Amino acid sequence: MLSELLNEFLEGASYSDPEIHDRFWADDLIYTGSAGNRTTKPEMMSGMPETADYDEEPEVKYHGEEVQINLYGNTAVVAFKLVAVDQSSLAERMEYYNTGTFIKRSGEWKAVAWQATRIPE
Repeated sequence: MLSELLNEFLEGASYSDPEIHDRFWADDLIYTGSAGNRTTKPEMMSGMPETADYDEEPEVKYHGEEVQINLYGNTAVVAFKLVAVDQSSLAERMEYYNTGTFIKRSGEWKAVAWQATRIPE
C-alpha cells in the first residue's frame, strides 16, 4: 500500500498535481527540504497550480529507487533514493535521500514528517 502511494505521488509530483500532494501530505506536516528550509503543508500547497496538466510533458520526472518501508502498527517510515531526471537532456540526474514518517489516520496513510538530503555528485 505505501509503495503504491509513493509511486503514485512521485508520478503526480512530476506534474505538480495539487490533488496528489493534498492526498499525500498530512495537514500537520513538517517538511525539511534538501536546502535546509522547513515548511508546512499550507505553505507548500500555496505554491501549487490549481490543477495539473497531464497533457504537457513535465520538465523533470521523479521516481524512487532503493525503497525501504518499516511498519510500526499505524506508523511507518519510508526511506528511498529520490531520482529527478531532466526530460530535456535525460542525462542530468539529481539524487536525494528522502525519509518520511507516515501515520495511518481514518484508514489513510499520510506523511507527517519529511526530510530530503541532496546526494553530492
